[in-house]
Amino acid sequence: MSFTYSAVGATRDAELPVGTHHLSVREAVGPADGFERAAEFVLTWGMQRAAGFAVEAAHPRAEEGVEVSMRARFGPLRLIAPTRVVYVVDEPDRRGFAYGTLPGHPESGEELFLVERLGGVTWVEVRAFTRPGRWYSRLGRPVVLLLQRRIVRQYVDAVRTAVIAE
Repeated sequence: MSFTYSAVGATRDAELPVGTHHLSVREAVGPADGFERAAEFVLTWGMQRAAGFAVEAAHPRAEEGVEVSMRARFGPLRLIAPTRVVYVVDEPDRRGFAYGTLPGHPESGEELFLVERLGGVTWVEVRAFTRPGRWYSRLGRPVVLLLQRRIVRQYVDAVRTAVIAE
């Protein structure tokens, strides 16, 4: 199955593709000693589960090429969001992954989930570019963008909780 967009891997760059909606959140989530917990949480789909998604992944950990399907309910709506991991970041002080949308996803684009240890602080970053992938996400665009912001807020708060967990 092919990705539903052409700029595969573009979340590596600060400049996201023109003609797409951009979303970028970067926040300090705790002390540097929580970095390992946060990284493990992110790489094992913890952010998605904490935001209410049922995660079905071909592997328990993010690895390039792994297909991941997320399912959620928003009121009476049922959402199925198939994705594939595009790349993994595995550096001593930076870890995370990006996945891209596959056919059937309501959106078309890519999302990066990154944890970084910098100057005694653990940071989390979510960076994405999207455009409507289905007729209903185009029709309900204002609601979709509101949901995206809400979900990203849940992702960041979940990592913050993972950082301070003992």
